[in-house]
Amino acid sequence: MKIGVLKEIKTKENRVAMTPAGVEQMVARGHSVTVETTAGEGSGFSDEAYVNAGAAIADSPQAIYSSCEMVMKVKEPLPVEYDLIRAGQVLFTYFHFAANEELTRAIIDSKCIAIAYETVEKKDGSLPLLTPMSEVAGRMAIQEGAKYLEKTYGGKGVLLSGVPGVNSGTVVVIGGGIVGTNAAKMACGMGAKVYLLDTNLERLRYLSDVMPKNCFPIAANPAMLRSLLAEADLVIGAVLIPGAMAPKLITREMLSGMKKGSVIVDVAIDQGGCVETAKATTHDDPIYEVDGIIHYCVANMPGAVSMTSTIALTNATLPYALLLADKGYKTAVMEHADLAKGINIIDGKVTYKGVAEAFDMDYSPLDSVL
Repeated sequence: MKIGVLKEIKTKENRVAMTPAGVEQMVARGHSVTVETTAGEGSGFSDEAYVNAGAAIADSPQAIYSSCEMVMKVKEPLPVEYDLIRAGQVLFTYFHFAANEELTRAIIDSKCIAIAYETVEKKDGSLPLLTPMSEVAGRMAIQEGAKYLEKTYGGKGVLLSGVPGVNSGTVVVIGGGIVGTNAAKMACGMGAKVYLLDTNLERLRYLSDVMPKNCFPIAANPAMLRSLLAEADLVIGAVLIPGAMAPKLITREMLSGMKKGSVIVDVAIDQGGCVETAKATTHDDPIYEVDGIIHYCVANMPGAVSMTSTIALTNATLPYALLLADKGYKTAVMEHADLAKGINIIDGKVTYKGVAEAFDMDYSPLDSVL
C-alpha cells in the first residue's frame, strides 16, 4: 500500500504521525511511505532520517493526497485540506468529529474512509490510540495549570506544592480515567491536595487503593462538585464519552463560587469541553478569563511536547496502520473489532453513533455499509 505522512498545519502542532522507526517497519513489510518535507522537524526527525528509513519525500500536501491510498496525520484536516481528500482514500488521524460539524460534513462530502484514532476501542473499553496522548495531556494539565496560577499570568499566585509553613494548593480533577489519573498523579507528586471525582464506584475503589495518600477519590455529583470548586486553586476537566460531545459539568453559575484567580484546564475541549464557558484556544494564545477564572483550553496540548508525544503515538498507532496496510481496510476492520470501531464515516455515511447524534444525522451501522 502507498502510505502518506503529512506535515501538521494546526497552530504550534509539532507532532508527526510516524517516526522514521515506524517508516522502517512499514517498508520492511513491502509498503511504500511518502513523508511531506519537514513533517518531522518539530519532533526532532529530519527528512534525511526518513529517507534513511526508506521513505520518499514529497514537497507538498497535494502530492501526498493525490498519490497515497492511506494518509496519516495527527490532528484533524483543516479547511484548506478538505478539497484534497479523495473518495475511497483512507484517512487515519484524530478527528473528534462530535465537536466539529463543519469537518464532519466536509468528510461526508469527500466520501473517504475516516478512521479516528480516538474511537478505536478494545473489548475492555480501553482506547489504545487515545491513551498515550491522554497520558501526556493529563500530565501536562498540571504543568500548565501550575504555571497559570502564577500572578504574572493573572492567576491567584499559589504554588501548588506550598512550602514549609504554608499550605499546598488544592486541585480538583473531574474524571478518573487516563487523563484524570495522570493529572492527579502529577499534582500529588507536587504535594498538592487532590480531589479526584468520578461516578464509577468500582473505579473509585481502585483509585483509592493505588493513588497516594494526598489524593482523595470522591463520588461525583453536582452538589459535591460545587463544594469542591469553592476550595479549588486548579480544576482539571478530564471527562470523556468516546466519540461524543463531553457533558457540560461546570456551568457558568458555578464559576461565581470559585476563588478569583483560580485556573480551569479543560482537557475535554477536543470533544467540546466539559465547562460551559470553555472555548478552544491555541498554544499561541492559550488562556482567557471569565468571571475572574483563568481558562486554559488548548485543543492540542501534547503538540507542545512533540518528541515525547510523537514517539508515544507511533508506538500505539503503528500496529493498526500495519493492519490496514497489510490487509486493506475492509478485511482489517472485519477481522479486528477494535479497529472497526475507529471507522466514523465511510463513503459519505456516518457509522459512529455518537457523531450522528451530535448533529442529528442519519446513522448507518458499519456492517450495513460494508
